[in-house]
Amino acid sequence: MAPEFTLPSRRRPRTTEHQPIFTPASARTADDLRAAKQDWSEKLLPRVGRDISSARAVMAPISPAPEVNVVGVGIGEKLVDDKATGVRALKFLVRSKYPETQMSAAHLLPKSVDGLPTDVEEVGLFRRFVTKRPPRKPAARPAPAAAPPMPDPRQRFRPAQPGCSVGFQDPAGQFLMAGTFGALAKDDNALYVLSNNHVLADEGRLPLGSPIYQPGLLDNGNPATDQIAALTRFIPLQAGVMNRVDCAIAKPLKTSLVSRNILFIGPPQGVGPAAIDMVVHKVGRTTGYRAGRVTSVDTDVTVQYETGAFTFESQIIIVGLNGQSFSDAGD
Repeated sequence: MAPEFTLPSRRRPRTTEHQPIFTPASARTADDLRAAKQDWSEKLLPRVGRDISSARAVMAPISPAPEVNVVGVGIGEKLVDDKATGVRALKFLVRSKYPETQMSAAHLLPKSVDGLPTDVEEVGLFRRFVTKRPPRKPAARPAPAAAPPMPDPRQRFRPAQPGCSVGFQDPAGQFLMAGTFGALAKDDNALYVLSNNHVLADEGRLPLGSPIYQPGLLDNGNPATDQIAALTRFIPLQAGVMNRVDCAIAKPLKTSLVSRNILFIGPPQGVGPAAIDMVVHKVGRTTGYRAGRVTSVDTDVTVQYETGAFTFESQIIIVGLNGQSFSDAGD
């Protein structure tokens, strides 16, 4: 499961076809772009010694120096004045986009690489998404509105469904948290709640067997009555290597406690590769239902966590449609 991060919303025309709109000449450069992406990712994104804390990274001054400013390298559509060009380009994702007049020649990113077009896009700082809050006295749940068009993902669901609130209990009792039930997974032996490592395993800091609640305790889940699963496995987040996923699974206490049907959307209808300009949708604990457009694929990015900054390879970047963000903290 990919780490949860999205770019700020950008308005673009919405099409009904889930197909790229690239020119034929652009399509012929796909293999060259992948090679260039790999080369520049290795140059600009750290592979070793990446153990600085997220707090230090967030507070570090922004600089036009590429080794500080670039947080991702991928393949996407070149934009000019926020308008689509139909040209596939090598994308440099930066914390802040500086005017060329404010940059030295040593800090300028290339306008082309071996004849391939490039594009620089400001995205800010990628960070993991989870909602945490110091403990507070649980408030009484309000009565649900009659026949809401979109169910409230923060409510209690039995069976629990992908898109709804889930989470762990902080062993030290210093905060309450909630994240999103991502999907129902299975192997030959069992069904599992699938979500992020940071949602189910606290970035790998929880022991296996830790209880998972629905709703998350931040959303008034009750530790005495709302456990639905136990942490079963997580993929560790590693410094010094390229990560692929931010992922963990938890085995339900009973299969009747979970469903594969995504809130508001229904059961999954299959899988397929992501493509630039593909329109996708999701339901998350914080923003509910949102639609978005894939703007970059095969993208390497550095993401800030509580336990450090970790670099991920081959990620997908999604921008929300209709002026909305695709997701937010807790999704």
